[in-house]
Amino acid sequence: MDILESVKMASATLVANRLRSSLTMLGMIIGNASVIAMIAVGQGAQKYASGQFESLGPNILFIVPGTDKARRQTFEVPKTLVWADAKAIKEAVSAVQSVIPQLQNQLTTVYQGANTTALVMGTTDEYPIVRNHDVAKGRFLSPQDIQRGNLVAVLGTDLAKRLVGSENPIGKRIRIKNLNFEVVGLMEEKGSFLGSSQDDVIFIPISTMANRVVGSTSPFGTELTFISVSAKDEASIPSAEFQIRNLLRIRHKIIDEDDFTIRTQKQALEIIGNISGALTVMLAAIASISLLVGGIGIMNIMLVSVTERIQEIGLRKAIGASQSDILVQFMIEAIILSAVGGMIGTFVGVGGTVMVSSLTPLETGISVPAVMLAVGVSGGIGLFFGVVPARRAAQLDPIVALRSA
Repeated sequence: MDILESVKMASATLVANRLRSSLTMLGMIIGNASVIAMIAVGQGAQKYASGQFESLGPNILFIVPGTDKARRQTFEVPKTLVWADAKAIKEAVSAVQSVIPQLQNQLTTVYQGANTTALVMGTTDEYPIVRNHDVAKGRFLSPQDIQRGNLVAVLGTDLAKRLVGSENPIGKRIRIKNLNFEVVGLMEEKGSFLGSSQDDVIFIPISTMANRVVGSTSPFGTELTFISVSAKDEASIPSAEFQIRNLLRIRHKIIDEDDFTIRTQKQALEIIGNISGALTVMLAAIASISLLVGGIGIMNIMLVSVTERIQEIGLRKAIGASQSDILVQFMIEAIILSAVGGMIGTFVGVGGTVMVSSLTPLETGISVPAVMLAVGVSGGIGLFFGVVPARRAAQLDPIVALRSA
């Protein structure tokens, strides 16, 4: 039989049973749409995380106290980094451009009787340079503020709105730990980093934070939450990491395992990329289950169709149709169901991707390989699950089929 004629007959049969055909295709539609949307969301999350790390500033290295193993074994943050370490890095490491020690804590802030909890960060005047965060109004902390331990503060935009509303915060006085701080600056809006707002922060001199707000917490000096370091350029990052590690090992008299961890932006991006890539694969695998269910649905409905059309099959074989003709017709019906369902699912998935991009901060995009893979897999599933019903139809004895009718 001519293939074109088989396609026409298969299409006519499917159209005659519109509701059943539509419900059968639904599994493929959901499967394709889910696979395309999940891959797009996973890739969008990876781009979003990469952008977040890049927004922290150029050529950044982060030095945190303790090792990953030590932090897993105890709930307490190790107190192994001190302000003197940051000063030593600034003075001794030639590959470093700027160093900012950071000591931070969640504290209650009061303004005119209203109070809120915010992240209070003690740091130095180099923070805006290293973290690529400009001042919108007023000024940032000065070297004199750090040296004298002045009671001055710089607010993030979100915190300023919560505390003073639409008023100009410059010159206002806020209260932190029974100390009155004068607001001298307002930072530009920075946005969130991995779900945590970078604008809900109060910046104060690290000397004030250590001596008058949190007090002495380390026997080795002013404890730091972490140290941010800016290398001179991208090529200097490996050299800076090597020099910092050797310097801190000498200062901390380390013989065996380090009591600190150095992370570069590249390493952080690789970790995020691995995690988001694994999540994307997992999401796509879960969504692919819908394709498998859709294929089982096609096989089920085709088996029912064979049972219902025994008389038709017997009559066609009686007038000369071969087994291959019957096989091809039922295979074509299964492929049409899966392919049409796959194409509709593709449009739904693309639409869902566009919607996610417009309603969330994720920069999702249409992955052409994902679309081709989803459509190809859906067609292959239709072919695979259509084989059993088609073979059963093709192997029917015409005499038995006509008698059973």
